[in-house]
Amino acid sequence: MRKKIIDSSPENISSSDGWLDLSHLAQVELTSEDTAFPIDGALDLQGEGGWRASQVGPQYIRIIFDEPQSIRKIQLLFVEEQQARTQEFVLRYSSDGGHTYQDIVRQQYNFSPPQTIRELEEYTVNLDEVSTIELHITPGVDQSNIPASLAHLRIASK
Repeated sequence: MRKKIIDSSPENISSSDGWLDLSHLAQVELTSEDTAFPIDGALDLQGEGGWRASQVGPQYIRIIFDEPQSIRKIQLLFVEEQQARTQEFVLRYSSDGGHTYQDIVRQQYNFSPPQTIRELEEYTVNLDEVSTIELHITPGVDQSNIPASLAHLRIASK
């Protein structure tokens, strides 16, 4: 039996864990980006700082693969240390170049700093020929003056 002791912190993830290096496999479309918190910080396997929108309200992030991918796991991490709020996100995929989408999950989460500041979600899926992954974030279901943010998004093929 082969064993490997790993760090339990979700921020310390390597490509050997099956996570795809999206910078070489896909392009990203997004509705806005704060220059101090670019999307690279959320998608890069060693990224820090995460992504934040430059505009308030709902935001889209689309990962468009250069070649269709088989997806087995998706991990999302949201962090909110400042403001209590209810956030909703919808994670979807397309196998036809973004013409039609199927929901993977739709979820709401209540941030209540300082007690509840992290939402870590990991979904095991069995998706083949995926051309696009789309994340729609409504950062403040009960208020509209909050910019969306994402600490990280990881996608695995095994």
